[in-house]
Amino acid sequence: MSPSNKKPIRPWCAVHSPVPVRKYNFRPGFLFGAATSAYQIEGGIEAQTGRGESIWERYFAARPHLDTGAIACDHYHRMPEDVQLMKRLGLKAYRFSVAWPRVIPQGTGALNDKGVDFYKRLVDELLNNGIEPFLTGYHWDLPQALEEKGGWTNRETAKHFGDYMHILAEKLGDRVQHWGTLNEPEVIVGGYLYDGLAPGRKEQHMRTAVAHNLMLAHGYGAQAVRAVNPNLTVGCTLNLVPIEPANKHAHKAARRHWQSNYSLYLDAMLKGKYPKVVLDEMEHNGIKIESGDMALINQKLDYLGVNWYLRMVMNRRGRIIQMPAADFTQVGWEINAAPFTRMLVAMNDEYKLPPIYVTENGAAIPDKIEGERVHDLVRMSYIHDHLNALENAVARGVDVRGYFAWSLMDNLEWSGGYQFTFGIVHVDRQTLNRTIKDSGYWYRDMIAANG
Repeated sequence: MSPSNKKPIRPWCAVHSPVPVRKYNFRPGFLFGAATSAYQIEGGIEAQTGRGESIWERYFAARPHLDTGAIACDHYHRMPEDVQLMKRLGLKAYRFSVAWPRVIPQGTGALNDKGVDFYKRLVDELLNNGIEPFLTGYHWDLPQALEEKGGWTNRETAKHFGDYMHILAEKLGDRVQHWGTLNEPEVIVGGYLYDGLAPGRKEQHMRTAVAHNLMLAHGYGAQAVRAVNPNLTVGCTLNLVPIEPANKHAHKAARRHWQSNYSLYLDAMLKGKYPKVVLDEMEHNGIKIESGDMALINQKLDYLGVNWYLRMVMNRRGRIIQMPAADFTQVGWEINAAPFTRMLVAMNDEYKLPPIYVTENGAAIPDKIEGERVHDLVRMSYIHDHLNALENAVARGVDVRGYFAWSLMDNLEWSGGYQFTFGIVHVDRQTLNRTIKDSGYWYRDMIAANG
């Protein structure tokens, strides 16, 4: 067939969608949004921006074969364009993180006015386009200057984080209502245990020390924001991976793994104590909890951010196993929405939960590019299935206030580079042009259907 005789590609239309566009039974005012993080999309690390070095620049410099965030999606220079994209998608909220080294290049001391101005302009653009900003203070990009003083193994870093959050609240607290302290402390800990996340120090014995310092940072950060304005909404985001037993003999191993890695943070923030398995590990490694630490960590949470991507299944020997006939994403995570409901309901039974925002949920799926269309039916189905699962949790009493798709656009997936595509918007790696995927159009129409 000659080019002139090619059939035109039909534009997206909800009527023809294989995935239904419907109204979900969520509370009035439920927010639908999308999420990103600073280092994954901003770029703009050149000297004239005034941004300081983060642990990721140092990590990538030692591994020159990996993609880096030097340009990423160039959001630093294309921010107004990206906000207009959010408006086209009908987003009601946008979750972003602030890059600590962009605001305070050395982690402490002098501010970078250009960095502060960038986030002021971002917030203004969002508000002017009817999009509610949800700010996260830390999404893994520690200033390298603080890493050289011990990073998150150093208790002082938690205090510096509180100072940083106080500055952010002073600069942006008049326009940003929703504040998050940390994103996924369990993954931040991983950067000190394994070579796959910055700083890649491989110090297994520091696990609980880093976790405790991160919880202190949350406490100092929450206090700092409320000291500026006690009416601001303050929370923290955890990635939670339910550990389900393969059979009745695996319950104990599964519960221990969950307590050691996930309820570590839930118990600290919501109960003011650590699980016994964590306390035993702290004692073994000589980690001391100082007077006042747990009260600082256990202060009021206005919301809990939940990032959810997968469940794990464990056998009685404590090994993670794959279930037969399961489907998986590009990164090898099982696609299965039902455990999402089970986890939220179980948490609601165990804790006095604050309101929940699902601050990240999405899938790395190969896209099919056809002309000006990007087809990603699996991602569309994934989001729909997880909204169904969320609706089921709400029907069983879980107070959920919003859902943020991960991610707004294809971005740097850390040491995984650009090969894993999570976005509802495609980013061409050569031109950086943005193209809304079929899932993005579906998400837009779904938001409209939900008022």
